[in-house]
Amino acid sequence: MKISLNWLKKFVKIEMPNEELIRLIGARLVEVEGVIDETHKYDNIYVVRVVSAQKIPDTHLTICQVDVGNVEVAKVPKENGLVQVVCGAPNVRDGMLAVWIAPGAVVPASVHEDSPFVIGKRKMLGQYESYGMLAGADELDFGDDHSGIVEINPEMAVAGDRLADVFELEDLVLEIENKSLTHRPDTFGMIGFSREVAGITGQEFRGDFLDFGNANTGTYGRKPSSDMVDVKIMDDAICPRYSAIVLEKHGELKKKYLDYMDTILAKSGMRPVDPIVDVTNYLMLLTGQPLHAFDYDKLVKISGGNKAKIVVRLAREGEKLTLLDGKEAALVPTDIVIAAGDTPVALAGAMGGMSTKIDENTRNIIIESATFSLYNLRKTQMVHGIFSEAITRFTKGQPTYQTLDVAEAAGALLVDGFRIADETDAYKNPEKQVKIEITTREINELLGTEYSDEKIAKTLENVNFEVKKHRGVLMITVPAWRTDIHIKEDIIEEVGRLNGYDNIAPTLPKHGTADTNRMWEMKSVVRETLKEFGANEVLTYSFVSERLLKKAGIDIANSYKIVNSISPELQLVRQSLVPSLLDKAYMNQKMPVDKFAIFEMNKVYQKAWGMDDENVPVEAMRLGGVIAERKGTGTAYYKAKYYVDELLKSLNIEAEYRPLEQDGAMEVPFEKLRAAEIWVKGHYLGVVGEFKNSVKRNFKLAEYLAGFELNMELIVVFSEPTRKVGQFVLKDKQDVTISTKESYAKTLEKVRAKYPEAVITPVGIYQADGTDEKNITFHLEFY
Repeated sequence: MKISLNWLKKFVKIEMPNEELIRLIGARLVEVEGVIDETHKYDNIYVVRVVSAQKIPDTHLTICQVDVGNVEVAKVPKENGLVQVVCGAPNVRDGMLAVWIAPGAVVPASVHEDSPFVIGKRKMLGQYESYGMLAGADELDFGDDHSGIVEINPEMAVAGDRLADVFELEDLVLEIENKSLTHRPDTFGMIGFSREVAGITGQEFRGDFLDFGNANTGTYGRKPSSDMVDVKIMDDAICPRYSAIVLEKHGELKKKYLDYMDTILAKSGMRPVDPIVDVTNYLMLLTGQPLHAFDYDKLVKISGGNKAKIVVRLAREGEKLTLLDGKEAALVPTDIVIAAGDTPVALAGAMGGMSTKIDENTRNIIIESATFSLYNLRKTQMVHGIFSEAITRFTKGQPTYQTLDVAEAAGALLVDGFRIADETDAYKNPEKQVKIEITTREINELLGTEYSDEKIAKTLENVNFEVKKHRGVLMITVPAWRTDIHIKEDIIEEVGRLNGYDNIAPTLPKHGTADTNRMWEMKSVVRETLKEFGANEVLTYSFVSERLLKKAGIDIANSYKIVNSISPELQLVRQSLVPSLLDKAYMNQKMPVDKFAIFEMNKVYQKAWGMDDENVPVEAMRLGGVIAERKGTGTAYYKAKYYVDELLKSLNIEAEYRPLEQDGAMEVPFEKLRAAEIWVKGHYLGVVGEFKNSVKRNFKLAEYLAGFELNMELIVVFSEPTRKVGQFVLKDKQDVTISTKESYAKTLEKVRAKYPEAVITPVGIYQADGTDEKNITFHLEFY
């Protein structure tokens, strides 16, 4: 998006240098990607009067004598005060005001090219001297029209005026990063953007001069009765509001003069097309509300009958639509279409259809002003590759409040050629204005400021919030266009942003020492204890696949499903840690690692637990572990039970082991006769045991396999650890490298036997080619 500072300053009184204003916009409103400097783009370009225009026989050229006023250009002779220019435009004539690019000036359209084109003195047909040129819209960078030279309204200028002064062309144009305004659709028009600038500069917003007349009165047509157009919205979710006006032709709408609207469109990166399209584009740039114009009579013919029947609906499978650019679009069911009766005539919010295109035979038009679902239009944008200025605004979520007003403004601006004959406004569920009550104390406490009631009220009123104070409470009415404001915190953020977060003095919060987090402390104790027994901690995704749960024998019906999962492998929220640990056990055995123990502490969720007070799923913190050996000795159950026993012993928890019940509180895939429930003081703590043979086969794991899953919340409640977090201080550490022909496992056992008090971590193994001797390095820490 491009923002002209000159246009912006019509709405806000700016009393600071442009550099400071741009810095402030970047700090408090939106990222400014770049600044286009056009302060010298129109240097040495003037308004002139063509005194005489004489055709050169048998050519398309005309010798013009032009009055340049008091302008003096070096080496440009004047004869009787006039300068000679040879012009090839067919519309040049005596008495017109034109635009003269004087010799030595750069043609504006080439200013930003690698080799700008500088106008000089030329000799035409070998004998006619021509000093400079009379310029067309394309040369002035105001459009693509090369059919003739531009003409200036004699009520706006006289010969010798600088073109830059007449149309305020000495300007800086800001290039705005659209994504940083995604949540602020109201700022995608100059009115909304300027209102925000007024807020951050502490000025009043000046929009009083925006007077398009009252399009509902007889000034522009008869009183609307909606008998020329019917609108039916099939689903308010895809189109909350659809407004339209019908314009009857009553004169010729010809564009004779270059005007201010042309320059605004050009600065904003758009090109003039025709008077009707130019008005719709200008109003979109001004208000942020896109408009679209249909040929009314074509719409009526397609509808069948004697009036336009507009239906807003989703596209159907197999429907196609030829768009204004000539391309045929294969519509998809998420597309919103504008239909005449049952026939699609436009791709809503994106592009009109060829069947209702305005052309030279158009007599009556209908101007659409509506809002559409941003989610549908984002899909339409990507499916059809349409990235117009209009759809960009729609995909931000345009508010509904101004659709009819902007349509009527279009009628007012087109009054020279049309008059409003009818209008309609389908708006079933008008949005209610948001009202928020908040105290000054709440604002200051969260921001760390000392703003007064008056300061806060002024800040918000500058951007058109309504603020009233009653018994110490600020009662704030949010303006209709601020669809991003809903709660107190939004108001607090608004006050902080508009006044500048950089102006808030940094201070430490005033509060006492926070209570320690017992769960965090307990996790640290458990982590260090299990590490000492040789177990390794892992961290796995909370989201799992249906396939993984089925392999573990767990009922997926008790799992919450992710609606917008990022992968088919991450569709469910896990009920237990064990399936994820078994998956990691398979990866370790595949490497291969012959003997290992892994554990994880994390949250799990089950549908059976229901919802909490805030209507979100109940969560539980669990400790899960898996012990696996390729050639284990003894019984795997007792190996897993050893880990649990030692852990509970270190936490001073006395546990009772009971036979495993089928309806145990934790659904984990253990063999009933080789597993046990763990109880503490009448509370179910968890389960330990060997996994079912079917689970071992599904995960392709060795027979020697066992595990456990414990309730961390109960561990926190009943534990009295023999040590606390941070109790042990590292006294010494060293690395030991051993050259040996024995296996890694046997070497580790010898190191543990020699240094029983050390925490041992393997570092690396190196074995040279052609030898059976290896170097194994361990890291030892002594506490």
